[in-house]
Amino acid sequence: MGHPAPLWMLFMTEFWERFAFYGIRWALVLYIVGQFYAGDAAGQASANLTYGSYLALVYAGAVFGGYVADRVIGYQRSILVGAIFMAAGLFMISIPNQDVFKLGLATIIVGNGMFKPNISAMVGQLYALNDTRRDSGFTIFYMGINVGAFFAPILTQLLAEKVFGTAAMPAYKIVFLASGIGMLISLVWFFIGRKTLQGIGAPVGELASPKRLAVVIVGSLIVIPIVYMLLQAGAANLQILLTVLFIGLAAMLIIEGIREGKVARDKTWAMMIIFFFNVLFWCFFEQAGSSFTFLADNIVDRNLNGWTFPVAWFQSVNSVAIIVFAPIIAAVWVWLGKRNANPSIPRKFGLGLIFNGIAFGLLVYALSQLIDGNGKIPFWTLFAVYVIQSVGELCLSPIGLSMVTKLAPTRLVGLGMGGWFLSTGIGNNLSGIFASHVSGETGMTVASALDGYNFGLLSLLGGGILLVLLAPVIQKLMHGVK
Repeated sequence: MGHPAPLWMLFMTEFWERFAFYGIRWALVLYIVGQFYAGDAAGQASANLTYGSYLALVYAGAVFGGYVADRVIGYQRSILVGAIFMAAGLFMISIPNQDVFKLGLATIIVGNGMFKPNISAMVGQLYALNDTRRDSGFTIFYMGINVGAFFAPILTQLLAEKVFGTAAMPAYKIVFLASGIGMLISLVWFFIGRKTLQGIGAPVGELASPKRLAVVIVGSLIVIPIVYMLLQAGAANLQILLTVLFIGLAAMLIIEGIREGKVARDKTWAMMIIFFFNVLFWCFFEQAGSSFTFLADNIVDRNLNGWTFPVAWFQSVNSVAIIVFAPIIAAVWVWLGKRNANPSIPRKFGLGLIFNGIAFGLLVYALSQLIDGNGKIPFWTLFAVYVIQSVGELCLSPIGLSMVTKLAPTRLVGLGMGGWFLSTGIGNNLSGIFASHVSGETGMTVASALDGYNFGLLSLLGGGILLVLLAPVIQKLMHGVK
């Protein structure tokens, strides 16, 4: 296709890693309730909190993983070490012991931190900065993410509920084992295929030292119990820690912005404002793996002419929607740009929040007006929610990292990237806290879901409208950045 040969290798490495990551997404909260709470719906709140904390730490880990690759052992080694730890963690969570399960999640978090940010960075290293193929190369790579995320829930659900178990008693252990095998394929694929990189991302100079590699491996083993303790500490305590970290990071960025002058200072403040709204977006978007899973399992009528739509398959809707709508939305921005009407970055973020709010509005309508005699809402409503949220994601997520590179102080762009990931992580942790309130003390009901999602509707629409109104002020602070 006219791209560097290693792009295919990185595409498939990421495909299998995303297969592993999304393969367990639909099963985690259901497994926690089924295995550690004997199926008691009262365990839903705890499961949601654990899921939110897990996601938050996954994003926070990316901040440190990028540093390890840049300064300690190089990109190739970071990806290989990260893949080994992720595979180990996926196999660990298949052991039906709550402590081992959380230790496994901690291992996945540490591995993902070294893998995820660095393989994306390697795609960029295949191209010169002025290479016209660069954007389309990232688009192809992004398809690898979504194709892997599409197939993973479908295959793991079939294995868990058709081959090794039943819908009434899914074999969740098989979900985790299959994902672990997917991660091993990713590891082997990259290990064999890295020779095509011809030195790109390979450690050079001091980074090639075997001692450094040993230090990273030992350090990772030491960090795993610390991450485990953070999972054990609970979402509320983790939120305090993440908030303190973000305040410290924000202070460093603002101080550096002030040092660089008025323009840099203003750009930094604009970035901080957008970080706040990013937290709001992900707090509600990430209900997909928590409260929406329990909603699908208990309150959505999944009977389609005698065939029951699996809960797991809802996780694939986002990937299909991204693949379908990404080129459409990109074309819309181009069409508007030619007419000098392309929305600014703050307005696009505002649209992302508003679309997310519309999705919650549909849920509120369904839970208040479309409940049938069995206390369930129509299948199409939750399906549409995932699609609408995906449109919102496309308005916001693709421009986030690009925005940071343009607005962060020149000497602290990496720290600015850390702020983006950390704000996303804070949103994910809050998503677990919010989902635990939606489920309540005794498990999700129509009343608790309606109350919670109504709050989500008001928060998102309010935040989106506020951001659109503030857009001219924020755009002024951005000093021409588009």
